[in-house]
Amino acid sequence: MTRWGYEGPQAPEHWGSLDPGFAVCSNGREQSPIDLTGAEREALSEIGFEYAPSPISIQNNGHSIQVDYQAGSGIVIDGTRYELTQFHFHHRSEHTVDGADFPLELHLVHAGADGALAVVGVFFEEGAANEALAPVWCHLPAEAGPAALVARTVDANALLPERRTTWRYPGSLTTPPCSEGVSWLVMTEPVTASREQIEAFRALVPVNNRPVQPLNGRRLVTDHPG
Repeated sequence: MTRWGYEGPQAPEHWGSLDPGFAVCSNGREQSPIDLTGAEREALSEIGFEYAPSPISIQNNGHSIQVDYQAGSGIVIDGTRYELTQFHFHHRSEHTVDGADFPLELHLVHAGADGALAVVGVFFEEGAANEALAPVWCHLPAEAGPAALVARTVDANALLPERRTTWRYPGSLTTPPCSEGVSWLVMTEPVTASREQIEAFRALVPVNNRPVQPLNGRRLVTDHPG
């Protein structure tokens, strides 16, 4: 397996040359993340969140803290259902808003029956402690290793902001192989995490955010009232 990372010779600017399978990381035209700015406002179809509490397995995969979710939860967009498979975190945020970043960004990864991916992004700003993170944060694995089932459940609904307006655009995975064809739905409203929660993640994963990529003429839309 080709090694990649966020610093030095394995940093994002080198991903495309580390492995032939990663070529789209450098030559792709619809790469993520992006700077969320200048979006066209329009009425967007509502996202149907069909999340249920789930037992979780937590893994430090060497690149992030990943939480695997039990089958049965998902989202529905325009009549298509996408199953929630896992969520993970980036420090600092990968997407930016008008050039500004956030301390953390959550990615909830969903897969359709045809394999198409839809990712919901949620920004965290420093503020009150986030109770929804507690079941994960009390089991953060210090070392990279296999996923381990923990004796806690998580309700993915509790990780979302109350207001469900989004930015939407066609993009890619933000890690190698940077595959395109990913539907991105980034929440316009941030949620909070305490300084202690942010620092606990940073201590384990000091940096795992890919820099923003060119929009290359893609449509960025939002239903945020502004």
